[in-house]
Amino acid sequence: MVKRSSSSVMAAAVVLSGTCAGVGQTFSSLVARPGVQTHAQVGVGALRPAAQMGGMGASSVLGVAALAAAALNARRRAPKPLHQRGCIAMAARGGDLSFETLASDLETVMKTKNCGALIIRLAWHDAGVFSNGALKGGCPNAAMRFTDGGEGSFGANAGLPDVALGLLKPITDKYVPALISNADLWQFAANVAIRVMGGPSIKTRFGRKDAASSAESVESQAGRLPDGDKGIDHLRDIFYPKGFDDKAIVALSGAHTVGGCKLERSGFEGNWTEEPLQFDNAYFKDMLSKEYASETTAKGCPQNRNAATGTIMLISDLALLSDPAFKGHVERYAADQSAYFADFSEAWVKLQENGCSDLRDSL
Repeated sequence: MVKRSSSSVMAAAVVLSGTCAGVGQTFSSLVARPGVQTHAQVGVGALRPAAQMGGMGASSVLGVAALAAAALNARRRAPKPLHQRGCIAMAARGGDLSFETLASDLETVMKTKNCGALIIRLAWHDAGVFSNGALKGGCPNAAMRFTDGGEGSFGANAGLPDVALGLLKPITDKYVPALISNADLWQFAANVAIRVMGGPSIKTRFGRKDAASSAESVESQAGRLPDGDKGIDHLRDIFYPKGFDDKAIVALSGAHTVGGCKLERSGFEGNWTEEPLQFDNAYFKDMLSKEYASETTAKGCPQNRNAATGTIMLISDLALLSDPAFKGHVERYAADQSAYFADFSEAWVKLQENGCSDLRDSL
């Protein structure tokens, strides 16, 4: 065995006695060793500086050193406080995470994947289950993440748990939960998509809580999400319990200005407008200016198609022209895009925040 000189041992003790000042309560979990005072007995200050260790043997000093080293290792292994974990997670994911980097990354996804309409549908179906009528509850809580039942298995949500969330996965892996919840991410991503596609800039508030399992889903899509093959009465039955009036119903329907229907997901097929990646008032203009013939898709769903452009309108779309209270808003939005953007933004924010509480203006 190699013997160490007393001076070497004392030097090591000086370093460790200085280090131990930062150990704090870690010492309180250690058992006192015979002849060695620990933090649990008299505090860290009881570790003697080198000047007072002249009378201590080498084995005693080494005992103090071993105790300090064990305490430091225990501290490193101890669970980090919640306020520190976010910083650690951010570092693990590649450094600084912020509202600005999140918005930039989302813009890149929307522009490179051309998936804005699908992300809007994701946000809409997550938030749109809210009801305060005969049916109660529901809120944007990202319950669609779970496909063992509940909202992740609803027919109306086909393509969302797999395709939409797959497109968002790199963003989710990077920012959730270190910076944002899934539920907040989906709503914010939709607002980014709307802006990227030329629509209004809509402010997002944050603080939505994620569902922990599919058990936090609403009981069914029936009575909560609208059906494309039904008319005015159905639209009012769905939207009135959410707190929307006729104007808001027409404005929210205008989101059909982007995207289209996939036969394998909804049973309907086709785009609503000729520019499905452009968020504007073309949906209302087309509804008033184009002629549509009824047809049945390969899945047996009734819809209407314009022969010249191949664009479609669902029964629930053209129903907006069948009631004067609805048609007046269609005509106004077709003539004035800024009016449409203003009314859509107001209704959309309400949809995104229904069932939520204690939302805040920033992450």
